[in-house]
Amino acid sequence: MKLSLSVRVAESFSNKRVVEIELPELAAIARRAGYHALCMRASMVGTHSTKDRVNAVKAILKDARLPVSMVTADFAVPENKAEGPGCLRNISPHLDLAQALGCDLIRVCIKKEADLEFARKSADEAAERGIRLAHQSHTLSMFETVAGTLDVLGRIGRHNFGLIYEPANLALCGEAYGPETIRRFSPHLFNVYLQNHTPEPDGDMPMETFARGKVMSTLHPLDSSRGINFSQMFEGLGKIGYDGYVTLHQAFGGSVPPGEAASDAARYLLGLMDSEK
Repeated sequence: MKLSLSVRVAESFSNKRVVEIELPELAAIARRAGYHALCMRASMVGTHSTKDRVNAVKAILKDARLPVSMVTADFAVPENKAEGPGCLRNISPHLDLAQALGCDLIRVCIKKEADLEFARKSADEAAERGIRLAHQSHTLSMFETVAGTLDVLGRIGRHNFGLIYEPANLALCGEAYGPETIRRFSPHLFNVYLQNHTPEPDGDMPMETFARGKVMSTLHPLDSSRGINFSQMFEGLGKIGYDGYVTLHQAFGGSVPPGEAASDAARYLLGLMDSEK
C-alpha cells in the first residue's frame, strides 16, 4: 500500500473551492511527512484551469517528486450536488487533465439511473487512453450501501470503472465497512479514502443520506479511539492483498499546524499499513 495526501486538507473546511494552503507548501508538507503522492482536486487544478496553470502544477509536483494518485477535475463532483454527474456527459476534458498530470484514475459522480449510460460511454472513452474512472462510497449517491454499490458497478460492467472505498460514508449510511465489506468490494477496489467521520446521535454535524434521512455525526481526530476502526479496516485490506493508494482525506483544521497534523496522520497510517505487510 502507498500513502497519498488529498488536496482536500489544503481547502477551507466549509468551502471546497477556497485554498488555504498553496500547492508548493502542501507538496513540501507531504514530502516531509512521508506521503508517496498527492490526490489532486479542482481547487488546485481542474478542467477550468489554463494550460499555464497545468504546467505550473506539473512543475511543482515534479520538483517535489510526488505523483498524482487521482484527479477530481471539477468542483461539482466533490460538492456532490445535482450537477456532479455532468462530468460523465463530457469526460474528455477530465481525461486530458489526468493525462497531463500523468495520472490514470479520475473520480466521477453518479446520482441516478440516467447517469449509468453516460458512465459506460465515459469508461469506454477512458479505456482507449488507459485511464480508470471511480466513484467514492458517498452519501446522497448510488454508492451509499454495499449492495447498491455492487449492483451499480455490475450494471456499468466496465473493467476500468471501480470504487473508491470510504468507510466513513458507509458508516453514516448505517452500513458495515469492515473486512467482509472489503472482501466483497475487492474486485472493484481502485482507491481508499480515509476520514474519521461517524454517526452519533449527539453529534454536531447533520448529514443528509438517501438511506437514513438526516444523520447527526461527529468528525473525530484521525487517530482517535472513537469513530472508524482503522485497524479492522487495514486488516481487511491486508487480507485481499490491496497494494494501491490509501489517501488521507480529512481536513486538518483545529489548532495543530498543518505540517504537524500531516506528520501525525502519516505516522499513524503508515504504522497501520506496516502491520499488514
